[in-house]
Amino acid sequence: MFRLVLALSWLRLVSSSSWSALNDSLDGSLFSARPLALPCFSSFNNTPVHPDPSACALLQQNYSNATYKSSLYPNTMQPEWGTCMTTHSQCLLDYTDPTNPLAFLDASCDQGSISPYYIDVRSPQDVLTAFSFANATGIPLSIKNSGHDYKGRSNIPSSLALWTRNLNSMTYNASFVPEGCPSSQSYNTITTGAGNNFQDLYAFADQNNVTLIGGYAQTVGASGGWVMGGGHSVLSPVYGLGIDRVLQFLVVTPSGLTLTANSCQNTDLFWALRGGGGGTFGVVLESTHRVEGRLSMQVASLSMNATSTNMRAYYEILVNNSMQWASEGWGGHIVDSAINYVTPLLSLAEAQASMEPIASYVTSQGGSVVIETMDSWYDYFEKYVVPTQESVARLLAIGSRLMPQSVFISPTLSSQLVDLLLTFPLVYIPVVGPVLYNETAANETSATPAWRDSLWHVNTGLMWYFNTSTADVNANFGLVHNYTLAMTEIAPDSGAYLNEGDVYQSDHETAFWGDNYSELLSIKQKYDPWGLLDCWQCVGWKGHSNKDFECYFPSP
Repeated sequence: MFRLVLALSWLRLVSSSSWSALNDSLDGSLFSARPLALPCFSSFNNTPVHPDPSACALLQQNYSNATYKSSLYPNTMQPEWGTCMTTHSQCLLDYTDPTNPLAFLDASCDQGSISPYYIDVRSPQDVLTAFSFANATGIPLSIKNSGHDYKGRSNIPSSLALWTRNLNSMTYNASFVPEGCPSSQSYNTITTGAGNNFQDLYAFADQNNVTLIGGYAQTVGASGGWVMGGGHSVLSPVYGLGIDRVLQFLVVTPSGLTLTANSCQNTDLFWALRGGGGGTFGVVLESTHRVEGRLSMQVASLSMNATSTNMRAYYEILVNNSMQWASEGWGGHIVDSAINYVTPLLSLAEAQASMEPIASYVTSQGGSVVIETMDSWYDYFEKYVVPTQESVARLLAIGSRLMPQSVFISPTLSSQLVDLLLTFPLVYIPVVGPVLYNETAANETSATPAWRDSLWHVNTGLMWYFNTSTADVNANFGLVHNYTLAMTEIAPDSGAYLNEGDVYQSDHETAFWGDNYSELLSIKQKYDPWGLLDCWQCVGWKGHSNKDFECYFPSP
């Protein structure tokens, strides 16, 4: 139900009649939004309100649940991006204990960076109407799907948001021909609406006896920032990134066009969407992806207790064996002292022999080692991914760098990498570089070319709490930025993954896109001549001084 929320003075520049007229033109699909945690508070934007105990209890029960949150517009999987960090304007519970009354008693729930209005997008016309309204009023726009965003790009304070979560069609086609292409270009595909997440798509693919190469988290959307920013998978070493596998987009551009972009029409836009990032060239309504047949794979799942004396040898084994493992198709994740790898290229006996160096060491440390065959990707996903769904309530700053093969070949650089990993507050390494995939030419996609030579995507981060001071939150981002600089010193000629990178990435145009940036900017200006779409460190970004980004701290 549409209700006017005029708590933010910036929005008062647009009359209530204009908002009502917008709602009428959208057939009632304009909604107001308030922070998810508001039912637990007795003050909203410093105005008394009545708490809702039952709604509060439901939220507390699901505060860390991604499936629950992704179905609701106001969610941010990284809660800090629903706040205004520079002013400590927030509406947060204690993620370590959502029932902790210290978070919400005698505290105000503030709108923060949650858009007060959003359109539940169901058609191209909804998007075109939003573009027209923004052009006429100057109201900024933001785009959100499931809310998985480590850099706050899907939230802009006081913006009109476009929510694509309910575009959820799915179609399997064993002989898909991209529009405008010759019939000889036929592919085995799944076409998905922008709102579908990977958990639903993996189930749909399995029902059709095929494998969709996609992300690890269940609730990440397949058509949004994941694929447009690059899109890594634990199967990427063999089957490529998301930008290598997407064949077609249906996109509404700020210039007022609804376009099909593929290798045969609107090819410049297709190139830009394959790595240029989401939220800047247009609003993608659906995408079509190549699929593989049903895949069996070997899984290596290992974990041990980390101590001050056993982690150096652990990292040394991982670094020293990574070139061989890459040649054998292994991809996966390293999370501190736990490893989960998969490969579709080896037999079980070959996998056991391949993993022997790290398996022996983990066993010697009293750890757990499981190496087994899974008959399908969906079986693997249900056993290893779904039960370990990541908490989405932590407050977190991350930084990352793509580590090329040259680091693993050089004894000096390998040693420096191990030394650096031992200093990190947390270690998260997706082993996802498309090292064996050679079907995509170097200039065929617009993401940084550094992806093509990378073995590891090294991440670290720092967490904080609902009551951490503004100064300390700012300091955390600064420390993570310094860790990113240290990674860059090891691999200065590499790049970074824009979807999981330092919020204050230095020279972000080069880090995220390399030599592709100037062409991306030209395409951005062609399809968004008025600059209606903008987001933090995206192509065509207006810069930190723009008032839309006042909730970001000054760069370290």
